[in-house]
Amino acid sequence: MIIARSPLRISLGGGGTDLPSYYEKFGGFLIAGAIDKYVYITLHETFVPDLIVKYSELERVPNAAQLKHPIIREAFGLVGLTGQSLELTSMADIPSGTGLGSSGSFTTALLKALHAHQKNLVHPSELAAQACDIELNRLHEPIGKQDQYIAAYGGLTCFNFLPDGRVEAWPLKVSEETRDNLEDNLLLFFTGYSRSASAILKEQDTKSKAADADMIDNLHFVKDLGLQSQRALEGGDLHEFARLMDVHWQRKKQRSGGMSNPRINEWYDLALASGALGGKLIGAGGGGFLMFYAEDKARLRHAMRTAGLKEVRFGFDFEGTKLVIT
Repeated sequence: MIIARSPLRISLGGGGTDLPSYYEKFGGFLIAGAIDKYVYITLHETFVPDLIVKYSELERVPNAAQLKHPIIREAFGLVGLTGQSLELTSMADIPSGTGLGSSGSFTTALLKALHAHQKNLVHPSELAAQACDIELNRLHEPIGKQDQYIAAYGGLTCFNFLPDGRVEAWPLKVSEETRDNLEDNLLLFFTGYSRSASAILKEQDTKSKAADADMIDNLHFVKDLGLQSQRALEGGDLHEFARLMDVHWQRKKQRSGGMSNPRINEWYDLALASGALGGKLIGAGGGGFLMFYAEDKARLRHAMRTAGLKEVRFGFDFEGTKLVIT
């Protein structure tokens, strides 16, 4: 029995600059934080010749190449496995389509389990690159590289996405006090909406490829906000970080009409009136989780609970994609 797990993530600045349509021309930068909510993949050998795969559906096929699930099919092909006499199951702490990078986490955990079955050692950078190869190159999803890289590395991590496709990663240099305060004062609330990141990001991708001036300017601005957020966090100025979150959200909403909706805007305004110093919608937009920075957490929690939003409490994960059982 092999069990691999991969953390979900929150974006802390610069999100959206990790799409090839932007970074291949201008380079991207962002900060992400892995959290202790996970996607799990289990893999074990069976006594039947078929490959059995269980996710939201059940598939039983003679060969992995015949799977309907595109990521699982491509992952088996990448590592050179037919899947015969194997059973694979996926589980997650948080539903997909909620803005926490579940697809990238799923792909890195899946690859980690398959490599373990093959007795392969794989570095986080290689694991992330393979996950990106599957989602971006083989399946042509209009998404970025953030989710795969932060899932593989874990921690509070800065990433440079270089025009030649290389990715530089290094830990955010924050004090223990700043890290603890950040973890304590960031709150996640589920909006009740789920959506496809690909659908939201396709508009950004198309406009970036067409060199749309407004979109490019927006992403330049957001990349600079990411660098400002890095300086604020490494300087221990969490109030400035919270202010930058709000600036980021206001600018992010301009990228697409599907980024927000009246209910989300109402909840956001309520949070700022109830003790939040800043916040934003996590992920591509359109639903998922609202994240706020608040020192008066009791007041904010009461307001959000009264408005019908469910909080998900979390801590940071510093292990990245790992094997739980081999």
